[in-house]
Order: sequence, then structure tokens, then C-alpha cells
Amino acid sequence: MLVEERIYTLHVGKQAEYLDIYEREGLPVQQQYLGRMLGYYTTEVGPLNQVIHLWGYDSFEDRLKRRAAMRKDPRWPPYLKKIQPLFAHQESKLLLPTSFFKPW
Repeated sequence: MLVEERIYTLHVGKQAEYLDIYEREGLPVQQQYLGRMLGYYTTEVGPLNQVIHLWGYDSFEDRLKRRAAMRKDPRWPPYLKKIQPLFAHQESKLLLPTSFFKPW
């Protein structure tokens, strides 16, 4: 099992715009290809203007396969073109569970 944590830091004042575009255009594509959304959050305290989302995969190879298929979807490039200017910073981490944690 593998969890990907993505953190997008948006330009000040752009969070609502990003979430609107994401819900309409990005979410349907990601749900079709990535499948296992573990969480989608915004920050209220600490570093602000951040969106944090978590996706679960069976393995690194599973992640590579799913993300490659998503990138081939014709809806994906136009969506990226809309959201990328809203980002100030983007971060991705791959997390492995400890031996005593069994999420599914």
C-alpha cells in the first residue's frame, strides 16, 4: 500500500477559484482513474492557502499506471492549463504505512 500526499499552495485569494474548477473538471477525471481518494482538505491554521489531498494505491507501479492513464485523458490538459497559474507551490510525497497500521 502507498499513499500520495499532494500539497498545493495557492496564490492568495485563489483557493475558491481552484476548488470550483477542481470540483467541476478535475475531480471527475481523478475519480475515474485514481480511484481511492483518502482525503481532500484546506488549511485553516498554519500555512494558509493550501489544499492537501491524499490518494491510496496498491503499489508504486499501480500509481504509475493510473496516473499515466489519467494524463492520456483529453480532459486533463485543458484542466491543468486552467489551474496551474493559480499555484504558488506544489509538493508531492509518497508515504508508506508502518507495520502496525492497516488502513484497508
